[in-house]
Amino acid sequence: MNLAWYEYILLILHIGSLFFLFVYSLGQLQLTVEYLRRRKRIHKEAVQPTVWPQVTVQLPVYNEKYVVERLIESVCDIDYPRDKLEIQVLDDSEDITSEIIAKKVQLLQSKGSDIRHIRRKKRSGFKAGALAYGLDTAKADFIAIFDADFIPHKNFLKETIPHFSNNKIGMVQTRWSHLNKDFSFFTKMQAFGLDAHFTIEQTSRNLQNSFINFNGTAGVWRKSCIEDAGGWSADTLTEDLDLSYRAQLKGWKFHYLENIDSPAELPVVMPAIKSQQYRWNKGAAENSRKLLSLVYKSNLSNKAKLHATFHLLNSSVFLMLMIAALTSIPMLWIKSQHPELDIIFRLGSILLIGFFAIGLFYWVASKKSFYLRMKGNFITTYLSFLTVTMGLALHNAIAVLEGLMGRRTPFIRTPKFNSDNAGGVIKGNSYLSLKVDHLTIWELLLGLFFIFGIALGIYLKDFGMIVFHAMLAIGFLTISYQSVKVKWHE
Repeated sequence: MNLAWYEYILLILHIGSLFFLFVYSLGQLQLTVEYLRRRKRIHKEAVQPTVWPQVTVQLPVYNEKYVVERLIESVCDIDYPRDKLEIQVLDDSEDITSEIIAKKVQLLQSKGSDIRHIRRKKRSGFKAGALAYGLDTAKADFIAIFDADFIPHKNFLKETIPHFSNNKIGMVQTRWSHLNKDFSFFTKMQAFGLDAHFTIEQTSRNLQNSFINFNGTAGVWRKSCIEDAGGWSADTLTEDLDLSYRAQLKGWKFHYLENIDSPAELPVVMPAIKSQQYRWNKGAAENSRKLLSLVYKSNLSNKAKLHATFHLLNSSVFLMLMIAALTSIPMLWIKSQHPELDIIFRLGSILLIGFFAIGLFYWVASKKSFYLRMKGNFITTYLSFLTVTMGLALHNAIAVLEGLMGRRTPFIRTPKFNSDNAGGVIKGNSYLSLKVDHLTIWELLLGLFFIFGIALGIYLKDFGMIVFHAMLAIGFLTISYQSVKVKWHE
């Protein structure tokens, strides 16, 4: 092949990124098959203890004036012996949230609740630091954690605590459900994606005795497990994933309860969605950098190590998607100039298997999930979800790169709105940053770039990538527009 050096590089990058995405899709397919094969073994009844153990519920809060009362009230309403329930409001707020908490805590204390308003002098370590600070004075052997956007069911503790009858269980995680899944197109897309994680990924990994992760909230820890694993650490943006792996590498077992849900609010505007996505994807990349070597050095089986590798490198999908997208347009030109490469591009069509594998993953999840139940058109929902995912690829790929390169950034909270399916977004939310950043401009330019890709494909009479480029163009233009168009109800 008579290719220029830069053409070789582009070809290698393009094929390499597509191969990564293909292998990732096979991993998701394996999880789907295992889920279908073992689904009858998912739900196990646990025997309630004769004496309920003491539980400390930790509520890490930072500037949550819109939702903090709702959170505290729901936790104090949990059905559990009053003399066995301690509540810690770990408040690092710098606004009126602290005053709201103080008044609410004082009122609930007067009604007999064992609830404390805990303030630190310095917000070091962000959420991880707050959890560690509260753990030092926690009375109980079991620690439940809820973020500010959650409203736990009254029976949460009575449905989770019995699963600690096995002394090797260090953490029990429940499934997230969504208070405002029908609020908008974007909350539906988030619910669609999260339901797949909480239906197939968590369940299937747990059934195969592979590592799963505490999702940062809506779960219960055995206090001795946290301490044995080295405690909370703030050296990554996803302290939950970090502690999860360190605990399981120590031999602790985790248990996932797909049939027990914990309702939470989804972000309703693009800046909030991006903030959450950035933290999750960068934190995952940071943990892959930190933990993969420990996984490989451990005595885990090869299968468990393989699953852990896929798990920790999940966020790298966005980086590979971005590389595949950016190189796809030069590939059109290279292909037209080098007909001898046609066999390579034809072999590349086998990667379409990956598209259908991921489709099966989401189809099974949506059929089983507690969101879609197959109402509506799955294909439309799936293609819409992929389009939005592609539109977020630049933002998330940068987060992954920063995580892999070890670039440290502070923990940025996701703004909450106290919204539900009927509306209720607070006009003028003081936590939202409405400035147009350079990334939004790049997303706009990428949308135009992929429109050019469509035109180039038509000009070259090569229509194989037109749908891909159309989805990328729509995705980037939509995300760019939504990043500057903040919706609220008048």
